[in-house]
Amino acid sequence: MRKNLLFLVVIGIGLLFIGRLFYLQIYESSYATLSDNNAIRVIYDFPQRGYIYDRNGILLVANQPSYDVMVVPKDTKKLDTIEFCQLLSITHIDFKKAMGRARRYSPQLPSVVVAQLTKSEFAGLSEKLHKYPGFYIQKRSLRDYQVHHSANVLGYISEVNDYTIKENPEYEMGELIGTAGIEKQYEQILRGTKGTKYIQKDNYNRDIGPYKDGEFDVLPQRGKDITLTIDAILQAYGEALMVNKRGGIVALEPKTGEILSLVAAPNYDPALLVGRQRSKNFTKLYYDTIAKPLFDRVLQGEYPPGSPFKTLTALIGLEEGVIDTNESISCYGGYNYGGSKPMGCHDHKTPLSMIGGIAYSCNSYFATVYRRTIDKYNTPQEGIERWRQHLRSFGLGDYLGYDLPAGNKGLIPDAEFYNRYYHYPKYKWYTPATISNAIGQGEVLLTPMQMVHFTSVIANRGYFYKPHIIKSIAETDTIPEQYTTRYDTTIDSTHFEPVIQGMADVYKYGTASAPDIGIKGIEICGKTGTAENYMRIDGQRVQLTDHSVFIAFAPKDDPKIAIAVFVENGYWGSRWAGRIAGLMIEKYLTGTITRTDMESYVLNGNLMPEYEKPYSGKPFKINQ
Repeated sequence: MRKNLLFLVVIGIGLLFIGRLFYLQIYESSYATLSDNNAIRVIYDFPQRGYIYDRNGILLVANQPSYDVMVVPKDTKKLDTIEFCQLLSITHIDFKKAMGRARRYSPQLPSVVVAQLTKSEFAGLSEKLHKYPGFYIQKRSLRDYQVHHSANVLGYISEVNDYTIKENPEYEMGELIGTAGIEKQYEQILRGTKGTKYIQKDNYNRDIGPYKDGEFDVLPQRGKDITLTIDAILQAYGEALMVNKRGGIVALEPKTGEILSLVAAPNYDPALLVGRQRSKNFTKLYYDTIAKPLFDRVLQGEYPPGSPFKTLTALIGLEEGVIDTNESISCYGGYNYGGSKPMGCHDHKTPLSMIGGIAYSCNSYFATVYRRTIDKYNTPQEGIERWRQHLRSFGLGDYLGYDLPAGNKGLIPDAEFYNRYYHYPKYKWYTPATISNAIGQGEVLLTPMQMVHFTSVIANRGYFYKPHIIKSIAETDTIPEQYTTRYDTTIDSTHFEPVIQGMADVYKYGTASAPDIGIKGIEICGKTGTAENYMRIDGQRVQLTDHSVFIAFAPKDDPKIAIAVFVENGYWGSRWAGRIAGLMIEKYLTGTITRTDMESYVLNGNLMPEYEKPYSGKPFKINQ
């Protein structure tokens, strides 16, 4: 019995080995085995990326054919490098560098030698490529931008590097990946799925057809098309208005949170980052450290919000019950809070209730409301935390959760911030130490995106949907749930009406009541802002011309657009930002411009002399 058992075990093990060898050598031809086979060449068939459309179906981004020269270093032989470099239009040094990178990456795997050849370049090379074993052409598609605007929104694609491949093993050397903007945010949707072909070679390294009749080949799957919430016409108009200016424009549809326009200035033509000149152009943009065209000021720029923040001070004061809409507060040219220098204010009639305080932008009024809000609690720490809680319910002081990769949180300071700053408990601090927060000039920092967001909350009377730029995805019924979920603030909806009326009166008799600011036939609710502006020059903190800030929504009782405009060194709110906001609102709501005089003023406006002042080395004046 024992003898038979031993015999059966030996037979069983033998059959197991034979079966495994048969599977590995006859039946199984894994992708790894195929890739290592000297007689098999692996060709990746890259799919076309999905198209990108605006909210009205205007095509923004399509594709164009491109050709990469690939190399498998172990398959190369001695070659005439002079002729080869001439065919590729590269230098001998560039060729050596490319080959060095390829060998370091892998002698057995394909690498890119020269990327993104045009059709004409490819035609001249293809006739002679058979003379150079180890080199072959890989066809792919590049982006073809149909518009010359929206670079900050659309983003760009670039070749993967070693780090990207390490983090994302599904990518191969030479593949393209979304690196910024929509291209990055929706990379997995836009990229599609690459195909694979296995080509058998003869002893002369010539292709002789598909391996096993294409049994292991995989067809590529095209990326999905996406539709953005952006209005392409409005976007192009906004970029035209911001020529020779720095800052940004961002507009939302309040009821949905859809981003209608997102303009960062200065911007660039997205086509600059396509083709063989991409690296050269990117380097030029990257090293422009003064204008910073790659820096999205709307999403990443953190600024003092200035007077538009007073609307939030008013709302919090009403919710906390420290003020009502009937109480008037006197202003004597400023607010004296016991410091060495009173908070100044401009000339206006006095006393003012809340609606007039917003319309005339009275600093004394809002400093009083803010101080009462903080002092309502036993300690300033408790008061600040309650104030911050209200602001956080608007989404401020944190990432808003929009579907774009760039962004900053801004700053809504908490009690711990001031405890550290004033070395508490060694030194105590009180409400006057934070009083500038009342008018958006203290430690508070917001991005223009956050400014338009709280503007849309006011337009909605207290609720919001997270800002987003995706409207639909082909073959997908819904967008992410986070963009269809309603969020409510801690402020009761009844408190918004007087604030909205005050914003409407800004145009009627307030800080934007000049006859050359308003738009006839459209009831706009707005708030001007002027934010102080400092920079360091030779180690010294130097004040520059103020920033121009404006928030608005329209129409008053059925808001269809909310907007925030921020113009660096733009003097005061209504001078530049207010005019731009009005033009954008009219363009979106009516499709036409009646205020051609104001349009001409903005289009021809040039703030470059202001931006050059700090670098001139000469004394300069500000706000003139």
